[in-house]
Amino acid sequence: MEHVHLAAEDEDDLYSGYNDYNPTFDAEELDNDAGFQQAVRTSHGRRPPSRVPLSSSMGRPMTGAVQDGAARPMTAVRAAGYSSAVARGSTFDPLGQSKGPAPPLEAKNEDTPEEKIKIMEKKVNDLIEESCLAHSRGDLQLALDKAKEAGRKERALVRQREQTGTADAINLDLSYSVLFNLANQYDNNGMYPEALNTYQVIVKNKMFTNAGRLKVNMANIYFKQKNYAKAIKFYRMALDQISNVHKEMRIKIMQNIGVAFIRMGQYSDAITSFEHIMSESPNLKTGFNLILCYYAIGDRERMKRSFQKLISVPLGIDEEDKYIPANDDPHTNMVIEAIKNDQLHQMERERKALAEKFIMTAAKLIAPVIESSFAVGFDWCVDMVKSSVYVELANDLELSKAITYLRQRDFNQAAETLKTFEKKDSRVKSAAATNLSFLYFLEKDHDQADHYANLAMNADHYNPAALVNKGNVIFVREDYVKAAEFYKEALRNDSSCTEGLYNLGLAYKRLGRLEDALDCFLKLHAILRNSSQVMYQIANLYEMLEDPHQATEWLMQLISITPTDPHILAKLGELYDNEGDKSQAFQYYSESYRYFPSNIEVIEWLAAYYIDTEFCEKAIKYFERATLIQPTQVKWHLMVASCYRRSGNYQKALETYKETHRRFPENVECLRFLVRLSTDMGLKDAQDYATKLKKVEKMKEIREQRVKSGRESSARTRREGSAGSDSGQSSHGTSAKGERQGIKLRALPGSSEPYEASPQRDIDASYVDPLGPQLERPKTAAKKHTEEDEFADEEYMNDLLP
Repeated sequence: MEHVHLAAEDEDDLYSGYNDYNPTFDAEELDNDAGFQQAVRTSHGRRPPSRVPLSSSMGRPMTGAVQDGAARPMTAVRAAGYSSAVARGSTFDPLGQSKGPAPPLEAKNEDTPEEKIKIMEKKVNDLIEESCLAHSRGDLQLALDKAKEAGRKERALVRQREQTGTADAINLDLSYSVLFNLANQYDNNGMYPEALNTYQVIVKNKMFTNAGRLKVNMANIYFKQKNYAKAIKFYRMALDQISNVHKEMRIKIMQNIGVAFIRMGQYSDAITSFEHIMSESPNLKTGFNLILCYYAIGDRERMKRSFQKLISVPLGIDEEDKYIPANDDPHTNMVIEAIKNDQLHQMERERKALAEKFIMTAAKLIAPVIESSFAVGFDWCVDMVKSSVYVELANDLELSKAITYLRQRDFNQAAETLKTFEKKDSRVKSAAATNLSFLYFLEKDHDQADHYANLAMNADHYNPAALVNKGNVIFVREDYVKAAEFYKEALRNDSSCTEGLYNLGLAYKRLGRLEDALDCFLKLHAILRNSSQVMYQIANLYEMLEDPHQATEWLMQLISITPTDPHILAKLGELYDNEGDKSQAFQYYSESYRYFPSNIEVIEWLAAYYIDTEFCEKAIKYFERATLIQPTQVKWHLMVASCYRRSGNYQKALETYKETHRRFPENVECLRFLVRLSTDMGLKDAQDYATKLKKVEKMKEIREQRVKSGRESSARTRREGSAGSDSGQSSHGTSAKGERQGIKLRALPGSSEPYEASPQRDIDASYVDPLGPQLERPKTAAKKHTEEDEFADEEYMNDLLP
């Protein structure tokens, strides 16, 4: 109240002076005001004005102004934050910002037991979360370590509560989470006993509600351990503790019980579980398992009934028509385009594909057994499918019928079945024509194969299998450039067409474009990591490119996949032999011989290796093996005898020469060895063998003269021509007769000479050992791949079926 101005008693008129005004505000006299006019014309008016308290027109102070320490009352604006008690020099601050920032909050006292317990609980929760995240990343060991650490900290937390006297406030949810996560991580790491013990701790604790459901997890562990009886026991215990409200969970547990019965071979009990499920909540997997059980016990009628149940299981998905634009509304089309490939549609496609897989597999399984023949069974399945929502599968079943004919090698019936699709829709027609083309290609009827390949391409030009078949037909006609174009087109339509890529590499290989061929096979290797054919082609191309080190590396990779392939082992031996590494070559040749002891090149190399290392007695078994493989080749018998002689066993060598002479009486080399050995050993048979040797040499000389005469007569006849006199004709006839005799003598050996005898070697009077330094070691022992072996007509182009 000190600033309130009170009227004095001597003031008669309280409102006097209100009609007076300050001449400063008189706008009418501004034109005559010299100061105002000067301020307008110059910068005089920009000077900061002096603060002079304003007064009313009558000289009366304004509202809120302070004059002589007193202020006029401000009662009308108190609600806006003004106050009548404003001291001189104070500022307007209704929000109180001049007081500065608020004081800081008081720090929590972490030394209290409650705060320590909260911090420990947060750490346990963080460890559980880290364990789950590590499991989602696939780091199972880290997930287990975090789960164990969470268990240790949780036990420390319980002890802390007990010490502070708050044991009644134990967080049961946290304890349950720790134990449950630990059991899961034990299970994921394959530590089944530890997982079962942890689950047992949870189940036996009565304070955990609904812990009995975890017996399903325990049953799953027993199932993994193949303890099916105990798994069924725990499944049933879990089933007893789950109410009928949770129908879906009960169905899944019963399905697991049925699968466990199948593993135990108790098909009747499995059928009971599956039949109950199909009556309560039918699904595709259970229907398929039911068919398998009836197939196992051979019940035809129930197989049929179960198949009908399977094809009547509702999929629970919408029709595909909703993804087809029905009008030209851009907004609707935009929505359809957005949902055409969303997660919901992908799930629907996956479910439909799974249903078709189950139905097709079941039909192929039961068709041969439900009727007198598999053809009648397939027809029944096709009729059932046509009357269901899976009408489009009927054509696929017909194709499966044709493929079954192929597997039974009934090609005529297969062809007849496939020809019935020529009047069907384009997709089925293309698939059938593709199979027919492949069928005729295998039968080497390339014209028919070409015809049906064209038919398949006309029905569906984007069919990669048809393009590959067309390229195959052109490939066998040796038009490799055109064949490569078809393979390229197949790859453009389907980049995952491995047959086209493989055959394109072969076409480049035939064209001599080795780098391009290598590029194709390297790309194919990135797709088919463990394909032995692809790896062999890469190694072969590196060998052709004269890079033996790379070829060896790829063959070593190939051996890791097919360690018992004798031809690859022999090829490795050949490469090491060419590089001069005899020890490595001997190792791989020996391995090749161990897996395939009938490769004559490998046998010859190993025998020559032992002769070079002067272990002739070890070479004997390989030459004896060669005599068994090629019994009409006299050189192997001579090699055996010579090894006996070089090893000092002259008696055995003599017996072997005698046996060889008995089998090949006109062999000059064998007789010469017999003469020499008999003479050295002082035997009486030496003279007899010498006589036989002279006789055989004389016969050989006569025979060679006759052959030479026949050749000269034949040459002279060709020079004379067909024209000549009668005497010339007679002479020609004689020459022709001589030629025929020469041919006869050249073509047919003597009465006791073997037909496959090797050409005889001219031997000097002195004895020359046939196993001396002049023996050449074979340079190759690997199987030579012919065009038929190299061309992937069966192994790499038979996957043309849809």
